[in-house]
Amino acid sequence: MYAHILVPHDGTRLSESALAHAVHLAKVISARISVLHVVTDFVGDASMEVPLLATTGREAFQQRSIGEAEAILASAARIGAAHGVTIEGHFLFAADPYKAIVDEAQRRGCDLIVMASHGRRGLESLLIGSETQKVLTHCRIPVLVVRN
Repeated sequence: MYAHILVPHDGTRLSESALAHAVHLAKVISARISVLHVVTDFVGDASMEVPLLATTGREAFQQRSIGEAEAILASAARIGAAHGVTIEGHFLFAADPYKAIVDEAQRRGCDLIVMASHGRRGLESLLIGSETQKVLTHCRIPVLVVRN
């Protein structure tokens, strides 16, 4: 039924739980997994008024973000290997994570997205927003939401 699962992973325990669900599902149905880590674009501060400081801050942010992304993706690959599931990892920089997730699912030919939800409700959900909710709203393929 599903052959290629996309798992967005932000490095949280909730994302680890979604990955665990995806790995279990993939093993049962012989699917492969793509793990995606989205780094939100660098947002400067008052140092943006000084171009050299802004450039240095942006470069430091990117280097740190790349290191974190590589660590998250390496961990996901180890989890997949331990369970006999093929996992490819990818990261990208994007202003809107939900758009990156939806676009990546389409670009990679994924037929299911498995992602975590914080389970926020009411005013908190309205104010903070939910990348999961945005993916559900804008995506044309099935989304399995793992809630903890």
